[in-house]
Amino acid sequence: MKVAISTVGNSLDSPVDFRFGRAKNFLVYDTEEKDFQVIENRQNLNLPQGAGIQAAQNVANLGVDAVITGHVGPKAYQTLKAADIDIYLIKKGTVNEAIQKFQENKLNKAEGPDKEGHW
Repeated sequence: MKVAISTVGNSLDSPVDFRFGRAKNFLVYDTEEKDFQVIENRQNLNLPQGAGIQAAQNVANLGVDAVITGHVGPKAYQTLKAADIDIYLIKKGTVNEAIQKFQENKLNKAEGPDKEGHW
């Protein structure tokens, strides 16, 4: 299973970026292979609108099964759900802590967006 975690850095020890669409990077972790790759989200950082949709499409194109982030807006939520990607929310921690909590089923699955658009 592949999981994309929004992050401000490029390692497992990096903090989770609590923004989804305007996250600095996405760390894509393969739970079976126990390895990862980091994908920059630079093209979406300063978009006036549509960052959530674009980031969601980019993440979906990576073939992930789930996303872990701090918050998700309505358009990103709809785009991820349309791609059959589960969304899990975390309030604090590093990428490694997020992965551990995900594997231990200790994260809350988002049942809808938790932020308005353009935040």
